Amino acid sequence: MFTSLADGWVEVGLTESKVTVYINVTQRKNTRIGISSGSSLNDGQWHSVHLNALENYAMLTVDGDEASTVRTAIPIQIQTGGSYYFGGYFMHTNSRSPQRSFQGCMQMIHIDDHLVDLRAVEQGHIGTFENVSLDMCAIIDRCVPNHCEHGGHCTQTWDTFICNCSGTGYTGATCHNSMYQQSCEEYKHQGRSSGSYWIDPDSSGPIAPFRVSCDMTDEKVWTTVKNNLSPQTSVTSADQEGKAVLKITYNVTDEQVLSVTGNAEYCEQYVAYACRMSRLLNSPDGVPYSWWVGRANERHSYWGGSGPGIQKCACGIEHNCTDPKHYCNCDADLRAWREDTGLLVYKDHLPVSQVVVGDTSRAGSEAKLTVGPLRCQGDRNYWNAASFNSPTSYLHFPSFRGETTTDISFYFKTSSAHGVFLENLGTTSFLHIELRGASMVLFSFDVGSERLELSVRSPVPLNDDQWHRVEAEKNIKEAVLQVNGQYREVKATPPQGHTKLEFYSQLYVGASSGQRGFLGCMRALKINGVTFDLEGRAEMTLAVSPGCQGHCNSYGMHCRNRGKCVEQYNGYSCDCSLTAYDGPYCTEDVGGYFETGTLVRYDFLSEAGAFASREGKSLSGVPVPSEANLTEEELVFSFSTSSTPSILVYISSRTQDYLAVVLRHNGTLQIRYSLGGLTEPHTIDVDHRNMANGQPHSVNITRKLREIRLQLDHYPVYTYSLPESSDTHFNLVKSIFLGKVFETGQIDPILIERYNTPGFVGCLSRVQFNSVAPLKAALRSGLAAPVSTHGILVPSNCGASPLTISPMASASDPWHVEAAGAVFPLNDNKGSDDGVDRNFAIIGGIISIVIFIVLCIMVFVIRHMFRHKGSYHTNEAKGAESADCADAAIIVNDPAFTETIEESKKEWFI
Repeated sequence: MFTSLADGWVEVGLTESKVTVYINVTQRKNTRIGISSGSSLNDGQWHSVHLNALENYAMLTVDGDEASTVRTAIPIQIQTGGSYYFGGYFMHTNSRSPQRSFQGCMQMIHIDDHLVDLRAVEQGHIGTFENVSLDMCAIIDRCVPNHCEHGGHCTQTWDTFICNCSGTGYTGATCHNSMYQQSCEEYKHQGRSSGSYWIDPDSSGPIAPFRVSCDMTDEKVWTTVKNNLSPQTSVTSADQEGKAVLKITYNVTDEQVLSVTGNAEYCEQYVAYACRMSRLLNSPDGVPYSWWVGRANERHSYWGGSGPGIQKCACGIEHNCTDPKHYCNCDADLRAWREDTGLLVYKDHLPVSQVVVGDTSRAGSEAKLTVGPLRCQGDRNYWNAASFNSPTSYLHFPSFRGETTTDISFYFKTSSAHGVFLENLGTTSFLHIELRGASMVLFSFDVGSERLELSVRSPVPLNDDQWHRVEAEKNIKEAVLQVNGQYREVKATPPQGHTKLEFYSQLYVGASSGQRGFLGCMRALKINGVTFDLEGRAEMTLAVSPGCQGHCNSYGMHCRNRGKCVEQYNGYSCDCSLTAYDGPYCTEDVGGYFETGTLVRYDFLSEAGAFASREGKSLSGVPVPSEANLTEEELVFSFSTSSTPSILVYISSRTQDYLAVVLRHNGTLQIRYSLGGLTEPHTIDVDHRNMANGQPHSVNITRKLREIRLQLDHYPVYTYSLPESSDTHFNLVKSIFLGKVFETGQIDPILIERYNTPGFVGCLSRVQFNSVAPLKAALRSGLAAPVSTHGILVPSNCGASPLTISPMASASDPWHVEAAGAVFPLNDNKGSDDGVDRNFAIIGGIISIVIFIVLCIMVFVIRHMFRHKGSYHTNEAKGAESADCADAAIIVNDPAFTETIEESKKEWFI
């Protein structure tokens, strides 16, 4: 508003989202008074302004809020003029700068408490107007309806609206796209390790993201959702009917649980009922005493280890219950504690939301309940795939529901340079995604009479038979096309783009309308958060087959340490059987802690060939015949110890040939090769450093004929040569010993006298000799191998850090968004330095204590062994003629060895 005064003027405006008032009095040498009030008044909502100018002061109030009232003194009495200008007034004088006219709506205009008659203005009776729509508000409220999805906050300008997605877990112009991956399976194939993650199974769908625990250690990924019930919870507080109700809550909603179990291949939940005179089910024919409530609020009367509708416990299925008349241990109604445990595996009934226990009100009745977390395995949607075998192949689905926002995502791999991925037609709408050329993806759609086309060109070929991802989105503000998560194009949508897409035909995946279709594999097709079942539709369609092969072409590099990638119907796995590693990617060290006297022995079967694997091949792929004499071998292992001397690895043969790696008294490494032709073994002394410093060290020894290559830790490779008079064949390899040697036949006496007593104390890991991993065979009970262990061997990774797949960059990693908002109490630099010093002090103290304890144990063991001095023999044991085997002969003649065996039979609880 602007009005002239008898001596000056008054202006009311909107500046920086606030109402400002300027009063200019010319009598007092251009005295100018300014006041302002309010904030964020450009939010598209109605606001009221009250300006009251009296004799000596003026007051401004916004939205009737007394707290917003601003008052200022006026030096002289002012007199108003006769004309008031609303919306804009441009004076051609230098007294004030021209202001932009107001854009918006005004109503209820009062001057001196009189309502202005806008109809009279419209009819021309009073005042004039220009470019104003009277008696209507023509402003477009762009936040009603709110196009910001998933709880995004909408703000608007005159031309557009903006969505604030902070705190929603979604991103994009309309907060449509989820920041998180759909499952633990997807995190695993980004190279993540086990931990707690946010997942969003329906991505852009209505289900909010939620936090779960992901266990990546097995071949299949486990997703865990925890509950609030503590293990062994006592069952008390029965109601009037004698029933005790225990409600079990989770940190997720029913919809979120359904999204996990629905997508999983397998789910389970552990339940346990410990009882004393508290019956669980009693009889399959009668009404059960107890039951549990699962998903959909259904009541179930079977227990863990059993199945739906059976009304039994696990012992009733296995026929080993305490009382054969009943089908649960607790139904025997004994005064002694009994327990019924097992896994509930029918995933459509999970998770357990409530347990009702009905037999705890009698005198002497007691019961304890355990309900474990919900654990699910696999993600069927992530690997849901189909193979298109012909350029005319296609799958068709019912047309998806048109929305103001439409998103499409899928993975593909192909060796063809052209092909239509998918297409949908409508009366006024059209949607099309195709591969055009070897490196371009095209996304086009029609809205009304206008067509929008986006194209993304990849710097690397997309027809390289590797997996690539395409993400396309169309909303009312913009269209986005993205390839492989990094190459993208964005275009603004036309004004009529606010309308919903309307399709009349089916959705075609592959060839349609006479065009050449996609030729290759496609998986994980999602539209608006809904996964399309490519496998199910492919089973009913000619020229399209369910599933994909060739996953190893894209993901085979994840199998480390010579692990073999194995194709699977819905994914891939890493075969670590010929490596010294374990885990889903063959990156986890397999190691063990050796106590005094502990040894591991691995025997080669003579009929299977010296080092032949089950396929008759060594690790290098060279066939090894039976009773082979090797001219090359590779020995790799890691160790850590603080005690010397000791034998780390000893490889014997059925002749006098052997290979030994020992630690000398000063902690340096020595390699002893005896291949025949020499009167003394050929020794290689590595004198440049002490290896018995308690730190993990890696050793790699490779021999080819007379050339020996040795690498320690990260140091350069050193090359040594066997003497010309030495033989080059390692004849008839017999056994591998780790930690200590108990062998019959002729053994190097220096090796035994200097290094075999009291034995290796420390950690060994990653032990591999060609294709044989003896330590892994000893520690993995599931592996059938000719391996034996004497003494106490405790699994340990020896402090080595497991290898991981290189993580994605933090700039493209949405996981860092949450950390970006975290508040850390310490300064980065200072905190890290202090933390390192403090950690070193703690670690140093612990190491000192451990070394002291180890020394005390060594003193005790040495004194003990010296009492049996001379009990160990290096020549052929007497009594071998009557013994079943060589080991038995040693046991008969060596009482110390017998004591070691007896000691190893004891059970130790730590």
